[in-house]
Amino acid sequence: MPVVRLENVSKFFKVERKKHMAVQDINLTIEQGEFVFINGSSGAGKSTVLRLLGGDIAPDRGVALLNETNMNHFFGPWQMRLRRTFGMVWQEPRLIRKLTIHDNLMQTARAGGLRGKSSRAVAKALALVGMQHVENSFPAELTLSDIRHVELARALVCSPPILLLDELTANIDDDNIWDIFHLLMELNKNGVTIVMVTHASRYVNIMRRRVITLIDGRLAGDIHNGRYAQTAASQPRIIFKTKASTRR
Repeated sequence: MPVVRLENVSKFFKVERKKHMAVQDINLTIEQGEFVFINGSSGAGKSTVLRLLGGDIAPDRGVALLNETNMNHFFGPWQMRLRRTFGMVWQEPRLIRKLTIHDNLMQTARAGGLRGKSSRAVAKALALVGMQHVENSFPAELTLSDIRHVELARALVCSPPILLLDELTANIDDDNIWDIFHLLMELNKNGVTIVMVTHASRYVNIMRRRVITLIDGRLAGDIHNGRYAQTAASQPRIIFKTKASTRR
């Protein structure tokens, strides 16, 4: 059962020849079967944390671990293990315009080592998100909502135990958002770990799952049954009255 952990992780990017801190001193463990929301303001480091969790980028300080193994050591054939472990949907669409939806997903299936089972896996993933009718279409022929559903299907092609989703529901209508959340909840019930960056505060507050809040690249809150943007400082304080105080 895969467990992902960031230990004292910091990541810097160069902006105009200067180092810019994206995240700093992050300690975070995601257990198998969790449903986790990551939120925070623009530039808080949400996407960076997601990419670190999936081994898409390496930390400058600290370590990113998959089942106690440093993901920096996953090279060559080990890269396939990462592709089979993590299904990813990034904030910017990454479908190749010149390829049909079927061929886009086939690339992911082959990269994950499915080989002879690729076509069957593609059909199953598209059916799971209700997009089997667009298999032979090109990305330019689809609505934004359809594209996000297809990208979720691509993330599911290799049946990964962990989904990393960056603003999957951004800029789509409520009906489609609910459809996606219902699907994610079903996947989670079946044991799939879901880590989701989102600004959809209404849905975060309704679902009351684990909520991780980032402020200026630092972990400001990690609340189980949390609410959107909830930090440790914003949790309600419980005041216990003594017998003496109650008699006053």
